[in-house]
Amino acid sequence: MPYDDRIPPTRRGRPLLTAAALACLSLTVAGCGGGGSGVATPPRTGGAGSAGSAAPSAPASTTPAPSSASATPSASAKPLPKGPLTGKTVVIDPGHNPRNREHTREIARLVDIGTGRKECDTTGTATNAGYAEAQFTLDVSRRLRTLLEARGAKVVMTHDNDRPFGPCVDERARIGNKAGADAAVSVHADGSATGNRGFHVILPARVRGGAADTADIVEPSRELGTRIAGLFVRATGSAPSNYIGDKTGLDTRDDLGGLNLSTVPKVFVECGNMRDPKDAALLTDPDWRQKAALGMAEGISSYLKG
Repeated sequence: MPYDDRIPPTRRGRPLLTAAALACLSLTVAGCGGGGSGVATPPRTGGAGSAGSAAPSAPASTTPAPSSASATPSASAKPLPKGPLTGKTVVIDPGHNPRNREHTREIARLVDIGTGRKECDTTGTATNAGYAEAQFTLDVSRRLRTLLEARGAKVVMTHDNDRPFGPCVDERARIGNKAGADAAVSVHADGSATGNRGFHVILPARVRGGAADTADIVEPSRELGTRIAGLFVRATGSAPSNYIGDKTGLDTRDDLGGLNLSTVPKVFVECGNMRDPKDAALLTDPDWRQKAALGMAEGISSYLKG
């Protein structure tokens, strides 16, 4: 499959939780989730599409693209309310970039991920009706930012449709490192075969090589990912993946630069499979995307308050 920054040829690592344990976790830690009521503030910008098979329109950008690939990561600029996450910094990494497809040469450039070299970025996948993963990740990330800021967190976005392509996977990791993030989450959706359904959370493997050394983040990232997985089930009603992670909702990988090069706790959340019609109907539904953002916000809050 072409989206090789996220889809492994074989599943790596051992499952960490059973599906039953995930369901239990969703009930036992929900009270620690940071004050979410289930009714969230609307996102700052558009991007909500129509549900079902019709491809929603892309969210409009109010910020012109810079002239180069380098851009300052967007962070909270307004005064934040006091809340349970006051003093915490969260980096949100919307997977891919809606304009990557216009810069195929640039995103094909190889970058060092510690254990080897890999493409700067990819275009990501899309539903059969053409709703791009990059549009999905940007919309969910903006919703997630709104929820976390309402709880007092400082939020840094690796990009906000404000640059022509990327950032590259190594830069995405550096943004979280530079911010000294208490938690970092990369938002994605998968591109697998029809019939493969559900979400999974990718955890960093223990990796050491070149600039990569994940020894200090493996355990806290596992805790972050476990809490997100349990509360994602509760918020969305979606089941853990039936094709990756032995139905635990968790998978461990050693081939992702965004994880290998991170020095702060970080996970990837694959919210569902865009190529399966049933999952695609969820991913294109703005109400479900709000639930997905809420599940991640609850999981992050539970981790940061724990």
